Amino acid sequence: MAYEAVIGLEIHVQLNCSSKMFCDCPNRPGDDPNTNICPICLWLPGTVPMFSIETIEKATLACLGLNCEIQPLSAFDQKVYYYPDLPKGFQLSQHHMPLAKGGYVEIIDENKKPKKLRLHHVHMEEDVAKLVHETEGRTPISLVDFNRAGTPLIEIVTEPCMHNPHDAMEFLKTLRREIRYTGSAECSMEQGTMRCDANISLRPEGSEELNTKVEIKNMNSIHNVGDAIAYEIKRQTESLNNGEPIVLHTRLWNPEKRITTAMRAKAEGPCVPDPAVSQIVVTDEWLKKIAARLPEMPNRKISRFVAQYGLMHDEAVQMSSEIELSAYFEAVVKSGPSPRTAASWISTQLIPAMKEQGYEFKDLSVTPAQFAGLISMLEKDKINSNSARVVLAKLFETSRTPEEIVEQFGFMQVSDMDALESIVKQVIEKNPSAVENYKNGNKKSTGFLIGQAMKLSKGKANPKRLQEIFKEKLI
Repeated sequence: MAYEAVIGLEIHVQLNCSSKMFCDCPNRPGDDPNTNICPICLWLPGTVPMFSIETIEKATLACLGLNCEIQPLSAFDQKVYYYPDLPKGFQLSQHHMPLAKGGYVEIIDENKKPKKLRLHHVHMEEDVAKLVHETEGRTPISLVDFNRAGTPLIEIVTEPCMHNPHDAMEFLKTLRREIRYTGSAECSMEQGTMRCDANISLRPEGSEELNTKVEIKNMNSIHNVGDAIAYEIKRQTESLNNGEPIVLHTRLWNPEKRITTAMRAKAEGPCVPDPAVSQIVVTDEWLKKIAARLPEMPNRKISRFVAQYGLMHDEAVQMSSEIELSAYFEAVVKSGPSPRTAASWISTQLIPAMKEQGYEFKDLSVTPAQFAGLISMLEKDKINSNSARVVLAKLFETSRTPEEIVEQFGFMQVSDMDALESIVKQVIEKNPSAVENYKNGNKKSTGFLIGQAMKLSKGKANPKRLQEIFKEKLI
């Protein structure tokens, strides 16, 4: 029997607020264990949580970026369960009255067509502490780091509207981009500021029923999410074909063995309204002020880049992938270079150089004016591509202009026809066999001859004009 997968995702996103959700302790991942704690986030008896205004602001911005409908009234519940990282026995979450409902994320599906993937709701909740498993001598021990306890989160719950790993991975990529644009979170699965659980079930192809689902946890990258879903679809298909029932439970993804393994039975504790945290009232006036802080979102920016700058769709997607990148691109283009040349050099030359040297756009030392000057010199044939790459590398080391660097190191391209014809003549005289091969129909010999000419000119010759001269001379 043919089966169709039904996939829903639950994504926890850590908001980049300066403090925790219910106290003034710093929200700083990476600090020494148990240094950012107080009686409230230690959940000591008698403490009263103080809800952070920054949390509701950043959570609302994220929801607006995901096209959600903000609810006028939301409230916190006690999600009751016991685990060593939750010693008070419950987690403050929004089970019955979430902050936002609905919403969608638009992706490009496997058939290269746009598809809207729907959200069910988005709610706020506090994060729990972190268990650290170590060995003391031969004895395994578990320690608790409360730095993470009380960190502000939003949980994004999708509808069961995905049917393959591709859609799930594209959803996460787009979701990450949209939320980063709002400035509410860093959304790094590798660093733990975005975590994803996947719920997968199978049903006969063409059916509309929802069958027993299995939850997968412990996926720390988007590729791992795709691999885990693909494996689980295969595992459940084999189980159904063998007549084995699917049992509701939670599994873990093992990235080394590339399999899922059973973790525990799925059990939901009760959720009861919390009396210590007041209900949250969102007025139209306040919501308008928050919405005014929302930047131009990626989909709109992509359409504008295509219309305004003549970029191809893929180029516009690349230039809109990060808000800092899009601002850098527009600043470069405003200085005069061709938008498509600028986009090409940013994606193929600047970004790889930045990764190699550990830069991000927010701290990039190469200014848009410097980069624009480099592209303009390239477009005007003042330097060739090879020299431009060398100049770009030097721009990371100095505040000087590209023009100054070109003059200092003698990178100015040779375009004078008399000088180029002299170089071509010398190359032809020194390489008679390559010339003969060209005349016998081996056009690849032109590449060898041009390479020799570039070598003779110490990389300064204009390769376009060299090619024209060689074709003329070798007819």
